[in-house]
Amino acid sequence: MRKSWLLCVFLGTVVWGQAQAPMTPAPPSPAAQAAGAAPPEVAESAVVLTIKGVCPAAATPATKAGAAKTPAKKPADCKTEITRAQFEKIASSLSPSPTIAPQLKRQLEAALPRIMAMSEAAKAQGIDKSPQYLEALKIYKMNLLTQQLQRSLQEQADKITPADVKAYYDKNPEAYEQFSLDRLFIPRFKTVEAEEKDDVEDKDKGDAKSKEPEKLTEEQQKAKEAEEQAKREKGEQELNKLADSLREKAAAGDDFAKLQKEAFEASGTKVENPTVNLPKVRRTGLPPAHAAVFELKAGEISAVISDNGGHYIYKVVGKQVLPLDDSLTTEIHNKLKTERLKEMTDKYTNSFQAVPNEAYFGAAMPPGRPGMGAAPPPHMRPGMPMPQGQPQGAPPAGNPPGQASAPAPSPSPAPAPAPQAPSAKPN
Repeated sequence: MRKSWLLCVFLGTVVWGQAQAPMTPAPPSPAAQAAGAAPPEVAESAVVLTIKGVCPAAATPATKAGAAKTPAKKPADCKTEITRAQFEKIASSLSPSPTIAPQLKRQLEAALPRIMAMSEAAKAQGIDKSPQYLEALKIYKMNLLTQQLQRSLQEQADKITPADVKAYYDKNPEAYEQFSLDRLFIPRFKTVEAEEKDDVEDKDKGDAKSKEPEKLTEEQQKAKEAEEQAKREKGEQELNKLADSLREKAAAGDDFAKLQKEAFEASGTKVENPTVNLPKVRRTGLPPAHAAVFELKAGEISAVISDNGGHYIYKVVGKQVLPLDDSLTTEIHNKLKTERLKEMTDKYTNSFQAVPNEAYFGAAMPPGRPGMGAAPPPHMRPGMPMPQGQPQGAPPAGNPPGQASAPAPSPSPAPAPAPQAPSAKPN
């Protein structure tokens, strides 16, 4: 398995001590293990990894540049011993967080011997003096410095004080309002079954079904399609009028559940027990086109809001401002961290401008993330990928119309993306 992310460990010469390993703590007794006692802490000076057949770098014979010499015979007891302190120093440089994950320790333990053995063999052949190696080393160092700068910026951006959180909360109270809403949905079009029902009101259904389908000419097919389109448009107009009528009834105090059943019956939508009560939602929990709902007072009814999916009528049942508890504190902390990190990163990514020669490189590639945010080629990724934090994107653009569930609140007061046409029937 490729362990390219570990190559940065060996960009320079690493000299490991070959001193005798100190005595490691005795393993816990079977009685202690049976009692469920935790294993003793491994001392920092204790050897945690022994690599036999690899001598410390200081003991490796030097070779001239370009020479492909066979190294001297290794001593029978040639080995490299790595203590816990040495091992964790390497692991910490690769870990994206202060805590070294057990998975990272296992990956490093598996990759380290192979890379050390092969890198020592490469030095014995003089590869570390070759022009290709020296040129690649420059790029690796620049990329590693870039990653370390990103890590430093993340640490700086994370320095958010409780006062910063409180100030943001007090300055943006509308972002933390939570609304209880009833929502009435009227489909934009009638179902096929409803259109057919309108067509056969004055006809004998039994006779109509018994007739064999006729093969239509091209002119007849066009006429049929035009007729179907006319029916569709007629049904759409009827439902538009119904939406206005139901809004008037809602404003007069009619029950939303009763009005929802009426809307579904008129459109041919088959839902036994339609739900009109939405879970509590924040301002970013609805599509931008529905945002006017949040300006209403408790008990008020919205105007009819229409989009490609249908028509919506909201009633504000109540609203409250969320208290600044631990959950909201974490949310605001992460939001401020993301904003600060972007501001600091933009300072560097906007500090330069590259002008490539298109005669050499060809046509420009589609725009991406420039500068330090751009992903380098695989061979230029010597270190572990830097953590990007939890994405602070806006929530999904609402639910399919008529569904009871609403999107989870977003940590940011930024507007949600535009709604998409519903692909499922409401419940």
